[in-house]
Order: sequence, then structure tokens, then C-alpha cells
Amino acid sequence: MKKIKLIALDMDGTLLNDDGVVSPYTHDIIQQALAQGTEVVLSTGRPLPMCSTFAEELKLPSYIITSNGAEIWTVNHELIDRHPLEVEQIKRLWQLGYERNLHMWIVATDQVFVNRQRPENFEDHVWLKLGYGNLTEKVKRDLLSDLEHIEEIEITNSSLTNLEVNRAGVNKANAINFICKRLNISMEEVMAIGDSLNDLKMIEQAGIGVAVKNAQQLIIESADYVTETNNDNGVAKAIEKYVLD
Repeated sequence: MKKIKLIALDMDGTLLNDDGVVSPYTHDIIQQALAQGTEVVLSTGRPLPMCSTFAEELKLPSYIITSNGAEIWTVNHELIDRHPLEVEQIKRLWQLGYERNLHMWIVATDQVFVNRQRPENFEDHVWLKLGYGNLTEKVKRDLLSDLEHIEEIEITNSSLTNLEVNRAGVNKANAINFICKRLNISMEEVMAIGDSLNDLKMIEQAGIGVAVKNAQQLIIESADYVTETNNDNGVAKAIEKYVLD
């Protein structure tokens, strides 16, 4: 096994405990990894304004992957890469949810619209992601059937009761690959930790793919290793096992 040079961390349900914070123990272990020269990158479905404070808190030195890989930023908020949805795609996606009276959130580069809100003109924004929430299994199946008719999109989730839609080819694994090339690191030298379907590809493609114990079943089955839950310092324990000297 190659030495791990980069750790990619999902946030919700993984790095953050159920109170939405990084535990002091996990914070300390991440600092130890950074001190020995290991890159640590947040890889999240959140947009930048909802995750940058955590990067600052952890004193991360390099990159943040946001909106499931639709954007890559430096920790100094310099945009490195962006893959937006087409305006016609976001219109169709929003209309699907509106017709079904679904809870939705749509993420633009400059604003997040929630609770079925929409902009006056979709054309006035650059769109990164749309999410449908509070879904029953039947509604989810019906919605997936309809989404199949929209071309060039990538569908994942960040919990069992939602679906998230990005542009085709947008995922955390591709974003990590992009960063690896900049850092001259191979995917074999990456450890990725997550809990949901938007983490699946990075867990599959990383040298070590780790699922927290509270992860969705498919993530657990796809991982090389299952660590403790997000409430039991699972991220820290995986770093101790595979990264710290």
C-alpha cells in the first residue's frame, strides 16, 4: 500500500458529528496529519459559504471541493474549477419538483434558494446543484424515473431521503483527481472518507476508501474499511490507522 498523501473528507455525517461540529479529538488528529505533511481536503456537497469556516478552523492549507465537485476552491477563496448545470437543465429540474410539491434547494454561485423558492430569471445565475428533500421511497422512485429523461446530469444523494443533481461528470472523485494532478499525487495515495452516495465514487477510486459506520449500506459495502461513526470520531480513527506515522 502506498503512503497516504491526501485525505479527502466528506463533512455532514462524516467529519461533523450530529451537532454539526468537529470534535476536539478529531481536530487534534487532523492537526497531526497536517504536521507530518499530509494534505487534508474538505470534499462536500455544501457550497463554499457553508464550509469555509470549517477549513479555517482546521487550518487546512490547500483546497476545498464544494457542491459535490461542481466547484474547487483554494482555502483563500480562489476559484480553481467550475462545472455548472445548463440553464435549461435547472429549469426542468425545478419544474419537476414544483409540479410534485417537493421540498427543493437550488444552489447558484451567488445564492442558495430553498423551500421551493426560485429566482425571477434563471438566466441571471450560474447553477451548480439542485436537491430534492424529504422524499419517501415511492416518491424517490417516481422522481428517478422522470430524471432519466433529462440528459447530461449526475444524480446522487447526501441522505437516504434526498436526491441531488449536478452536471454529468461532476462528482467528488473527479474533483479529487483534478487536485491530485496539481499536487502530483496519485489516487492510490488518497484516503477518502464518507457516508452517502455523493461519496461513492471517491471511496471507490481512492487508494483507501473508508465508510463511517453510520454510512448508507452501499457505501459500507464499497469501502475498503469501515471506521467508527461520525459521533465516535470515525474520521480521526481512520487517520490514526492509515496515515499517522
